[in-house]
Amino acid sequence: MDTIAKIRQQAKKRLKTIVLPEYEDKRVVEASRILEQEGITKVLLLSKDRIDKQEKERYIQKFYEMHKARDIELETVRELFENTLYYAAMMTAEGKVDGLVAGASHTTPDMARASIRCLGVDERITIASSCFIMVVPDSPYGENGTLIFADCGIIPDPNGRQLACISVAAAELARKVLDITPRIALLSYSTKGSAQSKTTAKIQEALELAKEMAPELLVDGEMQVDAAIEPEVARIKYPDSLLGGRANILIFPDLDAGNISYKLVQRLSRARAVGPLILGLNKPASDLSRGCSVEDVVDCAAVTAIRAQ
Repeated sequence: MDTIAKIRQQAKKRLKTIVLPEYEDKRVVEASRILEQEGITKVLLLSKDRIDKQEKERYIQKFYEMHKARDIELETVRELFENTLYYAAMMTAEGKVDGLVAGASHTTPDMARASIRCLGVDERITIASSCFIMVVPDSPYGENGTLIFADCGIIPDPNGRQLACISVAAAELARKVLDITPRIALLSYSTKGSAQSKTTAKIQEALELAKEMAPELLVDGEMQVDAAIEPEVARIKYPDSLLGGRANILIFPDLDAGNISYKLVQRLSRARAVGPLILGLNKPASDLSRGCSVEDVVDCAAVTAIRAQ
C-alpha cells in the first residue's frame, strides 16, 4: 500500500470532523463529497447559511478580547469574520470540529494568520511553520520515496532556534501521520564545515538546539542534500553522519530554498505534495495551494484528521 492510501486508511480508523470554509470553491465541494462518500473524514462545508449569528457575535467578542492588547479595533475584527475562515478557525479552537483545512481561495499568509490567531501556538514548539509530505514515485530516497520538506510556506528566514523548532515539529508529524522514525537533515550548500558563512553558523546552532529540545532525535547537519539522501555520497562527503544518507525529513535553511525545492520536485518527478501542513499550533490545520487539485484537498483533510486522532 502506498503512502497516500495508508494515510486515507489511517484517517478512516477514527473518524474526525474537518471544517472546510471555502464553500464556493468547486474543488473543495467535490473533495467534501469524496471525503464523506469514502468514509475518510466527516466534513463540515461551512457555507454562510450554516453560521449561527449569535455564535458569530460571541466569536467576534472572544477574538477581540484575545487580541485587543495588540491595538486591534472591534470593527476590524468584524470585518475579519465576514469571511467564513475565521469562524471555522474559532470552531476548531473550541473543539466543535477537529481540524481546519483552507487555502484553495485564500493566500498562505491569510490562512496562517487566521490559524495562529485563533488556534494559538503550542508552548513547547513556540513558532508556527509548515511542511509538505512529498511522495515521489519509483524513488529509493527517504522512506521508500516519502519525505517531509520543511519549512516551505511560513518563516522566510528562520534563525537557529526556529530551525530547531521546525525540526522537532516535523519529527512529531512524521511519527503521528506516517508512523516512521524521523531522520532529520539540516540542509545547506555546505557539508560539515566545507564552507563557512552566517547560514552555516545558524544551521550548526540549530543542530545543537534540536538535540537539547529532543535528545532522542536522529538529526544531523549542516549537509548538502546529496549527502543527506544518498548513502554512497554520504560515505564520501560525511562518513561519520548519524543519518548515513538516509534522511527522511529535510529542513531547509530558508523559505526560498524550501518553496522552490518542493515545487521543483513535485513538477519534475510528478510527486504528490501534501500540504502545506501547518506545524506548531494547538489544533491541527492545513493550508492548501491555490493551485491545488481535488485530490490535494482530500489528502490534506485526511492528514489533518490523523493529527486530530
